[in-house]
Amino acid sequence: MAGDQRTAMEDMLRKQRAVATRSRPEDLSARKDRLGRAIKLLKDHADDFGKVMSADFGNRSPKQSMITDITSTVNFGKYCLKHIDKWTRPEKRSVQFPLGLLGAKAEVRYEPKGVVGILSPWNFPVNLTFGPLMQVFAAGNRAMIKPSEFTPKTSLMMKELVEEYFSPDECSVFTGGADVAAAFSELPFDHLVFTGSTATGRKVMESAAKNLVPLTLELGGKSPVLLGESADFSTAGERIALGKMMNAGQICLAPDYLYVPESRQDEAIHGIWQATATMYPSLLENEDYASLVSDRHFDRLQEMVADARDKGAEIIEVNPANEDFSSSNARKMPLTILKGVTEDMKAMKEEIFGPVLPVKTYAHIDEAIDYVNEHDRPLGLYYFGKDSTEREQVLTRTISGGVTVNDVVFHVSMDDLPFGGIGPSGMGSYHGVEGFREFSHARSIYTQPKIDVAKLGGLKPPYGSATD
Repeated sequence: MAGDQRTAMEDMLRKQRAVATRSRPEDLSARKDRLGRAIKLLKDHADDFGKVMSADFGNRSPKQSMITDITSTVNFGKYCLKHIDKWTRPEKRSVQFPLGLLGAKAEVRYEPKGVVGILSPWNFPVNLTFGPLMQVFAAGNRAMIKPSEFTPKTSLMMKELVEEYFSPDECSVFTGGADVAAAFSELPFDHLVFTGSTATGRKVMESAAKNLVPLTLELGGKSPVLLGESADFSTAGERIALGKMMNAGQICLAPDYLYVPESRQDEAIHGIWQATATMYPSLLENEDYASLVSDRHFDRLQEMVADARDKGAEIIEVNPANEDFSSSNARKMPLTILKGVTEDMKAMKEEIFGPVLPVKTYAHIDEAIDYVNEHDRPLGLYYFGKDSTEREQVLTRTISGGVTVNDVVFHVSMDDLPFGGIGPSGMGSYHGVEGFREFSHARSIYTQPKIDVAKLGGLKPPYGSATD
């Protein structure tokens, strides 16, 4: 990376922090104005974003992009506008008796941290940039953004549009490769948001630690789907297939593996096969089905399937049109179900992030619960079933970032629920009031009454008998 880029980022951070400091206290109307402009940017250029995201992927449905990257993010911005007045009100807190009676007061004010860095990924490049940005703005901060180099056209468009809709001291975008991202993660931000893999998250955390920068890490992991005996296997198959096949499985919350009753494994697989074939009767020329983002990612998934085959798994390809994928360079891959997986397979060790679905079986739900608990805590956990006792057993005995019951992924789409991981799947969250508070400093303010409280409480020397 050229030293000029590093210097430019350092200079921008200093400039943004200086302007943020001079602007205190900034009227709420300024925050609302920035939110409004972010929403307008997305709405005005929705079609253009759909086109460039499709170009970056090789193929990605602009209709899907409109739902997942534009409309959802615009609605989240509107949600922030709706709640910002309530979020920013000081909170009164209690004081110990009898200080309240004597006139003491305590409150918490949620104040801007300053400048927040956003390191965003390629899989939902607009949503996972502008989603956090909405709450960064709602909390009164300035923002610097480093989008992914794997979606370069989208990143460049974001840079150009941000420069059009915002002044540099409000929001700035820096494009470039991994070297730029590494330098970005080392800047002394007031807060840093990273969305990406657990392995890269560790590196970002190490870099941020040099300046004690507080972090929000939105990572991933292996999000399990547990099907109970009481589940509707046909409906579950449809919903699992939708969550797994959207964006070709390139979703941090995509179902990573399926855990089913051993007596109903074939029924569960058939339900997913049938639902996938119905939604995607063909794949290679199907504009609704996304390509994998890069040759490297495609090759990694092919190697994962080959590894499972070599170690004894049964490979079930959902290829209803019997298309020849080997003759295509479109980086499209059919849903590949792995039956009979073992723990030594790559598919059970690595986050999949693509259209590969291992299936495990249990004799009793306790086996599935124990398996989840023996592994890294996942970003999402999904339970299907009508048995409320079993559902509560799964929920109370496991730990995950979030849960969707009788569907997959959907908890992230709830604006008022915090979204985040735990342990290797992440730390911190955004969405909901929790997101606003994530990017705010909760500042405690105590006002002493006129009476000499230190003397009243026996805190002033000489202590004498006051402490007896």
